[in-house]
Amino acid sequence: MAEEIVVGRIGRPHGIRGEVTIEIRTDVPHRRFVVGAVLGREGGGTALTVSGAHWHSGRLLLHFRGVDDRGAAEALRGVLLTIDADQAGSPLDDADGDGEAVEMWWDRDLVGLRAVTTAGMLLGHVTDIIHSPAGDLLAIGGPDGGEHLVPFVRDIVPTVDPPAGRIVVDPPPGLLDLD
Repeated sequence: MAEEIVVGRIGRPHGIRGEVTIEIRTDVPHRRFVVGAVLGREGGGTALTVSGAHWHSGRLLLHFRGVDDRGAAEALRGVLLTIDADQAGSPLDDADGDGEAVEMWWDRDLVGLRAVTTAGMLLGHVTDIIHSPAGDLLAIGGPDGGEHLVPFVRDIVPTVDPPAGRIVVDPPPGLLDLD
């Protein structure tokens, strides 16, 4: 069985005809959530085929084949939508369609990387990527057993180097003092 990559999470139903909101976990929603796309469910279960997709008030709404009422949509709440890793393409592909490669990484490529500060101090290792509506956070488990949550933005994480097995964190004052 191929490795699964989570590309979204089904949120609450929208309306009475089976549409659901989607918490996007991919940088390329215009590729992943098109009509006809077949998405798996993390851990197995019947695949879902997208039969409708549109944006409403800044949220992606999807309709899946066979999910035709609010009750059926509610039953899908919380399901993690996946694709097979071999369908993902390279994370350095032209993700936004502007002709230039974009820096992006799969979660699986970041977990386990050594995290160091710009001064060379070891913070620990990336243990998880937390996807939230406000932005992504890197969970970094420290050598002392503590954990730091670091906003995954270029100003704070200027270097991501999976081949070298590390990320570099340039923490603003106080970020690492809060536990």
